[in-house]
Amino acid sequence: MLITNHVLSGALVGRAAPGPVSAFALGVASHFAIDTVPHWGDDRIFLQVAVPDGLVGLGAMAWVWRTTEASARVRVLAGMAGACLPDADKPSTLFFGRSPFPAAVDEWHRGIQRESVRRLPQEFAVAALGVLVVRRLSRAAGRRAARPTSSG
Repeated sequence: MLITNHVLSGALVGRAAPGPVSAFALGVASHFAIDTVPHWGDDRIFLQVAVPDGLVGLGAMAWVWRTTEASARVRVLAGMAGACLPDADKPSTLFFGRSPFPAAVDEWHRGIQRESVRRLPQEFAVAALGVLVVRRLSRAAGRRAARPTSSG
């Protein structure tokens, strides 16, 4: 799964969670749940896709942060961080030669994934849908926050 899709799903989890700790934990859980869904994967060109995707994912985090109402920002950021954390093994292995997680966790994480080289268009469709849903929820929350409260 592209990290951008984990960012967007983490934003949704964070928005629904009651607090930042639960948002982070649910974000981690959402990562593994989403990784069980058939998705794109191709070890031959992984870095050619992962680097731009990582940059787009960072941009998505900044966009989500900026468009989220202040009262939900910490929860949403925690959800996004949790949803991305399990993939920290990839850059860590690339730059430091080892994963930060126990080997059993990495092996289990690899084992739950159902990847195919033919599913990249699906990844882009999921990302587009994620952007639309996050945008709609952020706008709706912003409108609710901007409504004047009636004093009774």
